[in-house]
Amino acid sequence: MIHELRVYHTASGKLPELLNRFETITLKIWERHGIRQAGFWTVAIGENNHDLIYLIEWESLAEREEKWNAFQVDPEWLEKRAVTEKNGPLVTTITNSILQPTSFSSIK
Repeated sequence: MIHELRVYHTASGKLPELLNRFETITLKIWERHGIRQAGFWTVAIGENNHDLIYLIEWESLAEREEKWNAFQVDPEWLEKRAVTEKNGPLVTTITNSILQPTSFSSIK
């Protein structure tokens, strides 16, 4: 099992819109594609309280490539993302890392 850590740095004032998009649109499309989220967080105390941080759980890099690529070209996703960004992008930058558990990690 591997996890993908993704950090979305939102445009000023756009975090509530991004959270709403995940809750009402994105997660339903992910479910259809078999993408499993392991958790979502916002920053209460830290450098930037405009960030959305989340983990996706993958069995392998091959699974990630197959499912993430299918999601990225999903017609419903493309349409609804465009609608939610009609007044400008919600996210300014995205960083991501593929994480491997250590031998002593409680999450494998």
